[in-house]
Amino acid sequence: MPVRRLLFTMSLPMIVSMLVQALYNIVDGVFVAAYSPDAYTALNCAFPAQNLMIGVATGTGVGLNSLLSRSLGEKNFKKANQVAENGIFLALISFVVFFLFGMFGSAPFIRFQNNDPAVVEFGRQYLTICCCVSIGVFLQITFERLMQATGKTIFTLYTQGAGAIINIILDPIFIFSKGDVFRGFEMPFGFGMGIAGAAIATVIGQCVAALIAIFCHFRFNHEIKVKVREFRPRAVIIRNIYEVGIPSILMVCIGSVMTAGINRILSGFAGIGKTAVSVFGTYFKLQSFVFMPIFGMNNGLIPILAYNYGAGKRSRMMTALRTALIAALLYMLLGLLVMQVLPGPLLKIFSASDQMLEIGIPALRTMSLSFLFAGICIVLMSCMQALGRGFYAMGISVSRQLVVLLPVAYLLSLAGEIGLIWFSFPIAEAASVIAASIFFGRLYRRIIRKIPDQV
Repeated sequence: MPVRRLLFTMSLPMIVSMLVQALYNIVDGVFVAAYSPDAYTALNCAFPAQNLMIGVATGTGVGLNSLLSRSLGEKNFKKANQVAENGIFLALISFVVFFLFGMFGSAPFIRFQNNDPAVVEFGRQYLTICCCVSIGVFLQITFERLMQATGKTIFTLYTQGAGAIINIILDPIFIFSKGDVFRGFEMPFGFGMGIAGAAIATVIGQCVAALIAIFCHFRFNHEIKVKVREFRPRAVIIRNIYEVGIPSILMVCIGSVMTAGINRILSGFAGIGKTAVSVFGTYFKLQSFVFMPIFGMNNGLIPILAYNYGAGKRSRMMTALRTALIAALLYMLLGLLVMQVLPGPLLKIFSASDQMLEIGIPALRTMSLSFLFAGICIVLMSCMQALGRGFYAMGISVSRQLVVLLPVAYLLSLAGEIGLIWFSFPIAEAASVIAASIFFGRLYRRIIRKIPDQV
């Protein structure tokens, strides 16, 4: 298939599915914000851990997908089957780790970011449920990646679409009680479980999506055969998966550390700390609708680059990369325009108070300036991952979030003006695109330029 058409054919279902994935946190935010401002602050404090959980699943999936695609490109189907089996094994191990974190680490994690007793209790309830029933998200993402590696990305529309719809339906039912009013509508029934209800609705949606993904894989994905009885953990395959996946996981981990750190900085502003945390969390929810399509496109881009790298077809690699860069830049410019023109209406989706609007409108306009650089950086980092150089991408992420963003945000906070903190985001993104260009130039000279362009 022509490369440009192939990229959009493979990416479109992933773009839609990633947008649907973003709905989980956004929908929870809309309903929880209407339920209680403290609960909404707690939800935003729980976000870094929830994001890390999804990041471990998707990061392992990136490594799994890259190794699967290379094995299929080399026509090594036996290895492809073994890679798939070990990927499922890693998903189960990851679930156990987050189950233990949910049981013992939820409250301390929330308390690190905000000491308010109500916020800590709300956050503990939400995070414990999401982590202890995270089996759904790990299996869902793993089986989606198995289908993506063989080009069957259309099934992710079914899995994530079903999960999101269930979440949207169940959220108000589980959160509110009968007679509660949500945006002028009186609830005819409801369980009144508050933020715990939001978590239960989320994990039910994820578990249903996982079951659909498992069914679709075994029913339609015949190129990869998973045989449970013949499975054996293989250290070489696990190492190869994580050579690509760990940098991606660490990038998310670093992002979660950064988010928790920013929350802690913002909480230190007396009188407006909780509101500022809510503004920052709202920005991340809105930002996901800008970034998720780019991540979805990259999920279609990575197997194309990895397959043609294994097949020795350099021109197809470069055509796919150029197309992705142009698409990412144009979409990010659109996202920037929306954030600049409509910050107030976007904040009101989350029941913003007058104080939240006062802080949030300039915050959204300032932080969204980072979109100008982010699209280019994300695509270049995905190219590095596809070619097995994920540590380059990790270096860029570390430099952006720990070396630049968090220290700059802390230094700007010392001035006592909360509006200055938001400028740390475009400053950090500008630094990261410079680093990405340097690393990609090195990668091109050492690897891409030397790939023999077979017909």
